[in-house]
Amino acid sequence: MLEASPAWRVGVDIGGTFTDIVFVSRNGEVRTRKVSSSVGDYGRAIVEGLLAVFDDSAKDGGGFDGRSVAEVLHATTVASNAILEAKGARTGLITTRGFRDVLEIRTLRMPRLYDLHWQKPPPLVERYLRHEVTERVNVRGEVEVPLDEAEVEAAVDALLAEGVEAIAVCLIHAYANPAHERRIGEIVARRAPGKVLCLSAEVLPEIKEYERTSTTVINAYVRPLVGAYLTKLIGSLSGISVGAPLMLMQSNGGLMTAEEAARLPMHVIESGPAAGVVGAAALAARIGEPRVISFDMGGTTAKAGLIEDYEVSRAAEYSVGGGIMVGSRLLTGAGYQLKVPAIDLAEVGAGGGSLVWIDPAGAPQVGPESAGARPGPVCYGLGNEQPTVTDANLALGYLNPTHLVGGQLRIDAERARRAIAERVAAPLGLSVEQAAHGAHLIAASNMIRAIKAVSSERGRDPRRFALVAFGGNGPLFAAGMAMTLGLKRVIVPPSAGVFSAVGLLCSDVEYHLTRSWRRLLLGLPVAELAAGVAALEEEAASRLAADGFPPGRREIRRTARLRYQGQSFDLAVKLPDGPVGPDTLAALAEGFGAEHERTYGHRAGPEEPVEIVGLQLVGRGLPESARMPERLQAANPVPAQPPRPAYFGARHGWLETPVLARADLVTPRPGPCIVEEYDATCLVPPGCTASLDGFGNIVIDIQG
Repeated sequence: MLEASPAWRVGVDIGGTFTDIVFVSRNGEVRTRKVSSSVGDYGRAIVEGLLAVFDDSAKDGGGFDGRSVAEVLHATTVASNAILEAKGARTGLITTRGFRDVLEIRTLRMPRLYDLHWQKPPPLVERYLRHEVTERVNVRGEVEVPLDEAEVEAAVDALLAEGVEAIAVCLIHAYANPAHERRIGEIVARRAPGKVLCLSAEVLPEIKEYERTSTTVINAYVRPLVGAYLTKLIGSLSGISVGAPLMLMQSNGGLMTAEEAARLPMHVIESGPAAGVVGAAALAARIGEPRVISFDMGGTTAKAGLIEDYEVSRAAEYSVGGGIMVGSRLLTGAGYQLKVPAIDLAEVGAGGGSLVWIDPAGAPQVGPESAGARPGPVCYGLGNEQPTVTDANLALGYLNPTHLVGGQLRIDAERARRAIAERVAAPLGLSVEQAAHGAHLIAASNMIRAIKAVSSERGRDPRRFALVAFGGNGPLFAAGMAMTLGLKRVIVPPSAGVFSAVGLLCSDVEYHLTRSWRRLLLGLPVAELAAGVAALEEEAASRLAADGFPPGRREIRRTARLRYQGQSFDLAVKLPDGPVGPDTLAALAEGFGAEHERTYGHRAGPEEPVEIVGLQLVGRGLPESARMPERLQAANPVPAQPPRPAYFGARHGWLETPVLARADLVTPRPGPCIVEEYDATCLVPPGCTASLDGFGNIVIDIQG
């Protein structure tokens, strides 16, 4: 029987291997679906997954359909894939004379200092599509050379003759005075009405010409593609009676409307990885665990993020399209720079589909190449002959030997064992279980690098944190990694395999606003700082009001970015709530000193000048009621299975291992045991104890 009013919220997360769909009702009922990602037409997998859930509900007597959906929250890889595959729009750039090659010169940073063969990625705008115009605004916003409008018209005509689909405009110091950029915008609108146009003063009004140019170009490069994708997706959803609002996850962890995402797609480049960390932060707040490391392992990559005092850690900028990197923030430059706030993640090429191979020196390796969704691991029987991490876990007895995803995906464990025997074990002179366990440990060690990158390399002791593990493969590796790192607790949430989609349902509408604002802290007039903060607050209030959030349902969080004068890098420091006054300046000085000491291990004396370089603000729209029920209940829990032998290394060998349902952990169970669910498998090795907490989470206590 249909609900009287829309009662289901839907989260949709597209991954490299699977598209995850989660329905959550008002009373906490959860329905999930994993379908293979439809590369080339990602919306098709979404529609197929939604229809499958509707069909399941009809069979169960629930009888809901698209009209029962209240909102659809979506994390997408469309924009990042356009950059990775160089399939974005044909884009032109108009810039100040003398700055035509900013995209080529970049910041002279290299991700690998001693690699003589490394080449920087080609610019997204080829040189002949980059045009200079005569004009000059200085750092104080004063016009030193007027804009030559005849040159602008010639540049626009030349770009139109080359068939560009989008035009980016980035003039030097436009953040201080955008008048020239706006005039160019008027000329473009007159000569090419309807053409996609991105002005840096509107996209990123901040200092640093490379970062601003790169960000503006990326926004223009992906905007036509993202706009077309969202238009088609909304039409496809409407075709199955889903007329609910569509919201997109931003890289910073907040939600934005589909209309705003189509205008500023730079904010959704890394939307998928952000959702899981947001979900982990919401879970941490619910269970009272202030220090958490999120660990998300899917089919292609594994990602780690840091949560302190229930807040996610964010980076002020990141690279896209430069491959998978973890480690020092100084070794950057591999991809295209995006100077927008994003959840600070470390990523490695280790997933269930990561290939296990032997390098020319005879050493076994795992990833970063992946078998993806097609052909997938050897056990899928779709043509791949190179074993993967999933094949190794099958050979070790960790995974169900006949099927995955609740029986939807039939697999062949014997085929996986043969591939490991022929491609890995025989060349190394090992048994199948030794080779498979070695691959499992190598994958784990690769992922430990990601956890260290967000913890110990940021000055945090990982032993003081709990590990929240999710993704299709995260719960399979988490306990073993925690034992290696010295962590004492692992938490596996309900619906762990689709938890990034659950994280979407925990998110709020957010606007992250930034402005360059350089002043020395000592002697700064309080009124100047108050005026700068007020301008950002007014903009945030305007955007939230446009989304239907009245003053009582808005939350404003303010930060400033500071550095010691002369430093190249800055740190974010919270601006105290309330009116800006003399105490605010003192709080900023002390907060910066403490953050500098926590990050770098020391702070300078009070005589060292501290400089504000930017103001940041997060405007959050608060829902009328809690976005998630207190406890989630899976609609069709997987029952316990017969025990099976599993291999736990040379120390323990093969052990007969119970295969449990999550509900069986109401009574604490010592390892080894395996918890098998529709969307993920949780491995509890010897030396650990697993139990169920009051919120339905599996809690693994590491005893040794």
